[in-house]
Amino acid sequence: MAPNALSSAYRRDGFVVVPDLLGPEQLAGIRRVIAELVAAAAEVDTHTAVYDLEPGHTRAQPQVRRIKQPHKVHPAFDAVVRSAPVMAVLTELLGADLRLHGSKLNMKAAHYGSPVEWHQDWAFYPHTNDDILAIGVMLDDMELDNGPLMVVPGSHKGPIWNHHGEDGRFCGLIDPADIEAEIASAVALTGRAGTMSFHHVRALHGSALNTSSRSRNLLLYEVAAADAWPLLGVADLDDFNRRLLTGRPTIEPRLTAVPVRLPLPPAARQGSIYENQAGAEKFYFQRAAV
Repeated sequence: MAPNALSSAYRRDGFVVVPDLLGPEQLAGIRRVIAELVAAAAEVDTHTAVYDLEPGHTRAQPQVRRIKQPHKVHPAFDAVVRSAPVMAVLTELLGADLRLHGSKLNMKAAHYGSPVEWHQDWAFYPHTNDDILAIGVMLDDMELDNGPLMVVPGSHKGPIWNHHGEDGRFCGLIDPADIEAEIASAVALTGRAGTMSFHHVRALHGSALNTSSRSRNLLLYEVAAADAWPLLGVADLDDFNRRLLTGRPTIEPRLTAVPVRLPLPPAARQGSIYENQAGAEKFYFQRAAV
């Protein structure tokens, strides 16, 4: 897709899909790292600073649903977001001054990989402006049966839905009854391994249980314009500035008129989005039997 067409599609739909941004050699190297990390999960019994585990995890049969902050866990993950092809797309979509907000590796093993309920990333980390997106690096071929990311076109221009439960606490998902029409218009972001998607921070999205016999590993990075500052504050300014991917740091946040709902009071179940959502009462996607 030509640069102008790429940015036009992103502004219109709130997402774009770009094939072959990750080459075969780099892809193979990352898969080797993931295999080592999953094997090492046999040494833990509960969630850690690195691992978020499936409900059925045991030491004899390690089941990992997320590697937390993989760019800090192994340099192979950090290299992906800083690669020239990825930076070219980011610059086209967000501009020249960019900060890495965070990363995660969501892993859906065959037959049981956990779903992620409908939500907007913006609900978790609202900023002073919404020039923020998530990159989804397809580490496996993604098709309809292995739980690909599903996004609602144009939803990045709409409201911020309620991500709070009946107890008034943040739970990280939207009551599916509130978004029936939107869910009906969602499209699946599929592609062969090495493809990357880029979706707007306010885009409504989710993903189903992996019902296939194949894995579905999706490496995610959140990237923000350097002048987007988190509304919940910056705990460590030096770390905040070290996460610049390109450009210069600034202490002048850019303020834009964007709708915001703060994720407060915090979720009853702290941790990853999986833990937040587990505290909710209403779900859309089927769960695996444990």
